[in-house]
Order: sequence, then structure tokens, then C-alpha cells
Amino acid sequence: MKNALTHTLGALGRAIAEGRHPPGSTLPPEPMLGAALGVSRTVVREAVKSLVAKGMLVTGPKLGTRVLPADHWNWFDPELVAWQAAAGLTRDFLLDLQELRRIVEPAAVRLAAQRADAQDLAGLEAAYAGMREAIERGGDYVSHDLRFHQGLMRASHNRMLVQMSKALGALLRTSFEISTSHAPGPAQSLRLHRAVLDAVASRLPAQAERAIIELIDGAAEDIEHVLATRGDLPSLAMPPKPLVARPARAVASPRTPSPLSRRSPP
Repeated sequence: MKNALTHTLGALGRAIAEGRHPPGSTLPPEPMLGAALGVSRTVVREAVKSLVAKGMLVTGPKLGTRVLPADHWNWFDPELVAWQAAAGLTRDFLLDLQELRRIVEPAAVRLAAQRADAQDLAGLEAAYAGMREAIERGGDYVSHDLRFHQGLMRASHNRMLVQMSKALGALLRTSFEISTSHAPGPAQSLRLHRAVLDAVASRLPAQAERAIIELIDGAAEDIEHVLATRGDLPSLAMPPKPLVARPARAVASPRTPSPLSRRSPP
């Protein structure tokens, strides 16, 4: 039943994310859904319960099973984010994600620069080393990048931010997968990761904050480039795409401001 439930949940979730069941519409009755998906009514019922918990559906007497608008959905849910990524990520979705990062991460990094302990710094160094090796020798860059940023959140030693780092995992991976698909992105951002880490280790909160903001804005530029060139967006259902080996190099010139922003330059 577990495999049938996973299949059914994924099929219904993707159908909603893709707009085949638009907001306000009512899903077909359980027997019809079961017959279409080749599963029992019990499996359909359990899948619907999961989608209700994710904020995608609402059920009730005389209401049936109705699709809710996207602003009701739990965007911190990894499965939901993966379905939306498979359906297609809009520019507005990515803009919301970058704005969320710009609000949360600088504050977390300021705290990390004040509170990080030896274990935190060792974890950040290991994640940084993994990113560098992926660039120079080829391999999985995104997973190490995700560990680095989640490590910064943990190093804040704020229990709310630590929990948020877990919830943000799928969203952060979405951002990293897309920005990494712009070939120069990882090598260009590596020095900024180093700057963040050095500032945290040196107990320099303001400097750490400036470095993480520059890093986030650089990712926004890479994402904008991918969107502008209509590059293929990654599938979160697959493991992160490994990098092709290339020498890491410093970036001499600063980036230009990204259009993926509602903000005016400071």
C-alpha cells in the first residue's frame, strides 16, 4: 500500500501543481480517481488527507474535495516544492524565494558570527571543501552548498532558525540547482562562500552579513540568466547534477545588479 500511496499522492499533487485541477475546482469522486489511478478508494482517501495537510485541498460536507489557491499551499513542504518544480517554476516564485533568502539568511549569519562554535565551523569548512572539490574535480556541488547554508542557520543557535533551515531545505535546493546550472556561477560564488565563512570564524557580524547578501544577489543574477536564456530548469526528483571539473578561479570584477529583484540598488 505504501508504494501505491506514494504513486497516488505524487500523481494528484503534480496534477494540481500543473493546473490540471485549477483552484476552486472539485476533484472527481474517490471511485473515479481510484479507477483512473488503478488504486483502491482507501489509497485515494489517504492521498487526499496528505494533500489537505499540505494546504492544497479542502474537504467538507456539500463541498466535496476542492482545490485551494496556491497561497494556501505549504511552500516549505519538500514534496510540494518538487511538484511545482516539475510543473514549472515561475519568475514570481523564484523572486519570492530570493526575497525570503535575503530576509532570513543575513540575520542568521549575523548571529552565526557571534555564536558559532568549533563544531559549527568545522562543518562549514567541510561543506566549503566539498564545494571546492566539486568545482576543481567535478562532482556534487549542490549538496555541499545546501549543507553550507543550513550549517550557517544552525550556527545561529536560534532554535526557530534551526527549524526553519530544515523547512527551507527544498526551497534552497531549488535555488542552488538553478543558479548552479549557469556554468560560471559556482566558481564565481566560491570566493563569496569563503568570505562568509572567514567573517563568521573571525566574529565579524557586519562583514558576514554583507558577504551573504552579495552571495544571495549573485545567485539571483545566475537564476535570471537561466530564465533569460530559457535554460532547462532542474528536476528535484533527480539527484543534483554533478559539475564538470574546472579550475576554481577568483572573480576580479563585481557582478552587475540582477533584474530578478523588486528592490532598488542601495
